[in-house]
Amino acid sequence: MIIYNPFRGLQNTLKVLTKHPANGLAQRFRVACDYSKLYRRKGLLADEYMEYRFDQCSETFRNTFLGLNEQRFYLDYLNPKKYYILARNKYLTHKILEDVGIRKPILYAYYQPEGRGESACVSAHAKGICHILRHKGVESCVVKSTESSHGDNVHVVTAIEYKDDEALMHLHDGNIIKLSDLLGPEPLIFESRVKQTAQLSAFNADSINTVRFMTTLYPNGEARIVATFIKIGRAGRCVDNAGEGGNVDASIDTETGTLQYAIQYDNPHHYHDIEVHPDNQNPINGVHIDHWQAIKEDVLRFQQALPYVKAAGWDIAITEEGPVVIEVNDMWDRLGQLFLRRGWRNEIRDCYLAWKKTGKNYPLVRRENMLKEKHLEKIARNE
Repeated sequence: MIIYNPFRGLQNTLKVLTKHPANGLAQRFRVACDYSKLYRRKGLLADEYMEYRFDQCSETFRNTFLGLNEQRFYLDYLNPKKYYILARNKYLTHKILEDVGIRKPILYAYYQPEGRGESACVSAHAKGICHILRHKGVESCVVKSTESSHGDNVHVVTAIEYKDDEALMHLHDGNIIKLSDLLGPEPLIFESRVKQTAQLSAFNADSINTVRFMTTLYPNGEARIVATFIKIGRAGRCVDNAGEGGNVDASIDTETGTLQYAIQYDNPHHYHDIEVHPDNQNPINGVHIDHWQAIKEDVLRFQQALPYVKAAGWDIAITEEGPVVIEVNDMWDRLGQLFLRRGWRNEIRDCYLAWKKTGKNYPLVRRENMLKEKHLEKIARNE
């Protein structure tokens, strides 16, 4: 697929020319020319070229990397916009996964401040949420924003003290906060804490170290695993995402379940290869995940049960009961390709082409507004 916009391409090429850390003007021009070719062929962003050090990458990585522009082209079709909310709203995802029999944490409560409906699970105020949690005998939980990602707005509650219509939430970091102070203008879910296997906990006991499964669903109902890698937290941090303070990541050989290519990831410009966890020195590379074949079979079944998202990124916790879905992603970043040392363009593109052959389309039901945004804003200001 050729993506070419002369003006935008020139802007991106100038960005590489001026900001790439190459030594000397001649080297900068060579890098800029290299980027310009990749932009025309792959639609690669300047930031992607520099962040993933494309001038130093293997030909395999350069050819198979799936950049943001091309990814959106495929995923906007495979994961239709009208189904976005089913994967992006954690409350709705909980309900769907439960209905199709996919293993997940227990949903205790849903705080929705914009509504006024009350039920055994839903409330719009602190008193109602406190009553739900107390009635269900909840002693600890995980609190998440329904729309966030990358580990943002996640609170691990290790203990709860109930006080009439209030509750004191003891957090993983040692702080204590009132339930009423935790609740704000954003919807939240309260779900059960997941206990990972001792093998996974050995990497870092403070976080649930999830395995990312990239999967695709084909028109004949076949599900395939595109790639697998693991995200491991740092000491004292309860999430495994590469946020503030970074994390540890490793590719997983999809056939064998063996960890490889471990890196300490501090930020997009600072990461390096490691063999053991930097905080506890426990080995990472060469570890084989127990019951790997059974775990893969379960995840393939998960993908077949969720046809709304035909190319999914599953964050999976490995427990004694089997894989547990922590999150489903219908749109994902490109960072995992760095951990794999290869891209997933060929696999995602193959799935896209298979569905396009069927002639299926997933148009939005609602028509686009025929008026310009500024005109509409002016109309809205009229009394």
